[in-house]
This record gives sequence, C-alpha cells and structure tokens, in this order.
Amino acid sequence: MRALVFDGKLTLRDIDRPTLEPGEALIRVTLAGICGTDTEILKGYSAFQGVLGHEFVGRVVECADSAWLGERVVGEINIACGECSSCLRGLGRHCPHRTVMGIVSRAGCFAEYVALPVRNLHRVPEAIPDEAAVFVEPLAAAAEILEQMRLEPATWVVVLGDGRLGLLVAQVLKSAGAQVILAGRHGWKLDLARPWGIRVTADSKSVLPPAGVPVVVEATGSPRGLEEAFRLVEPRGTVVMKSTYHAPAPFDAGKLVVDEITLLGSRCGNFSAALELLQRGQINVQPLLSKVFPLEQGLKAFEYAERTDCLKVCLANTPG
Repeated sequence: MRALVFDGKLTLRDIDRPTLEPGEALIRVTLAGICGTDTEILKGYSAFQGVLGHEFVGRVVECADSAWLGERVVGEINIACGECSSCLRGLGRHCPHRTVMGIVSRAGCFAEYVALPVRNLHRVPEAIPDEAAVFVEPLAAAAEILEQMRLEPATWVVVLGDGRLGLLVAQVLKSAGAQVILAGRHGWKLDLARPWGIRVTADSKSVLPPAGVPVVVEATGSPRGLEEAFRLVEPRGTVVMKSTYHAPAPFDAGKLVVDEITLLGSRCGNFSAALELLQRGQINVQPLLSKVFPLEQGLKAFEYAERTDCLKVCLANTPG
C-alpha cells in the first residue's frame, strides 16, 4: 500500500499492509486530517518515526467480527493494554503501556489502510458526512475540557488561538453555555466564529477586565501562548493547555503560585460525545476544511498546511 512515512524525512512510499493482531480490524482510510501534532512531529516532537496520522474516517474491510465489515468508522488513537491499574480505572488514554496511532510506536492513518483494535472503533451515523467525521478526533479533544472541569453557565472564557483547534474549542464551550471570546491574529479566521455567536478579538487586552477572566484556553500551538494565558487569567482561575509543541513553554511560575492558578493539561477526548455534537448539528466543522489532496500528493499537502490562509488539510484515498 501507499503511505506517508517519516524517518527523519517525510516520504511517500510503498509498504506492506498492516498485519492484524487478534481483536483488530483493517480499515481502508477514506479521509485523513493533518493536524498540528503531525507538523510538530516533523520538527522532533515525540521522536516518532513511521506512518504519520491519527485523524481519519474509513470503512472496515477485514475483521474477525463480521458485524464490523463494511461499517464506516472513526477510531480512538490510544491503544491501551487493558490490564494495568490505569486501564482498570477507565483511564486507558493514560495507560503507561499504550501506543498512540501515528504518534507513539504505532503506524498511523496517512496510508491506504490502517489497523486498530475493534474496541477503539466508533460507527459513524449516516447523517454525518466524511468531511465532518474526519474532525471527530480533534472535536473530541476540544470537548474533553467539559469532562475535566465544571463550567458554570455564562462563565467567561477566552480561547487563545484562531486555528482549527481554537475554533473547535470555542464552539464546544459556547454550546455548553459559556461566554466565549476567541482571540487570534487572522481576521478571516475570526470572521468564521462570528455567526456562531462567539465574540472575537485581535487584541485581547482591549476587551478583558483588568482582573482577567475565570478560564483561559491556550490553543495557539506556540510556546508563547502559555505566557499570554497566564497574563489573562484571573486569580484562582484556570488555564487549560491544549497545545503540543516540540520546544519548552516558558511561563511565570511565581504567578501560578501567588495567584493560585490551576493549570490543566487537556489532550484526547470522548469520541461518542464528539459524534453526538456533530449529529445534533451543534458544531459546524465544514468551514474549517480548506483543501483535500490525494494521498499521492501528501508532501504538497503538508506544505499547504503550513500556509497562513489554511485551516485544515485532508488526504483522500481514491475508491478501490
């Protein structure tokens, strides 16, 4: 099969199809999304080498359980052992023995086929098109914030970063009843959020009270974003860190202590919750899809993903 492989350099090459382990399914990838983590891996994040990619929608073409054959699915990216204390407590995403598709010791989905345990799969309702289903993984990550902290209705939240993740987080928190301000640097991206009832600003200093706001979500993808988040949050407020990057993030640890700020790391989320948000039409992901490239043009797709006028790029497999 054809696949995008990173081994210090990203190349498109022919490799063997995945060999299924017991309990796994082989999925023919329909669409796969390039995200910030993928581009950070190219810079050295996670020291991963292999087939990249962890956001996808596809169809099951091989599985011992015939009930899954032909099903359109998305898949959770953490492959846990299922036996350790973390797994037994329902924390498989933090299993110390886990692999992570396209990120840690597990082949990803920038390929014609990908293999995953059946327990990681979620069927996609017919009402959700492929172009929306491919957003389930990042949307689940955005919705994870609501599982990690209690957000009272009408709570003021600033989301830093007008990229694809920031736009998803802003929508999720708005749908949960928060008063959301999206702070970014690109007028055309901020304009996407206006019809969703989200306040936008290119200058967060001009719209915030001097004491700050209760919650700030850092989704800039830049190490400098965390420092800005600490500047904006009020005493005893919460900073939610969504970005991953290859370089250390500097911030004022003294402010963390003196202002008694809670720093909350937030990573992967619940796929069922994300699918429900899409099925109910509460989240609009279609405007975030900038361009679709065939897998054979994967290198061009990565170049395009770095453009400032781009939000989301996907790779498509031709039918066959």
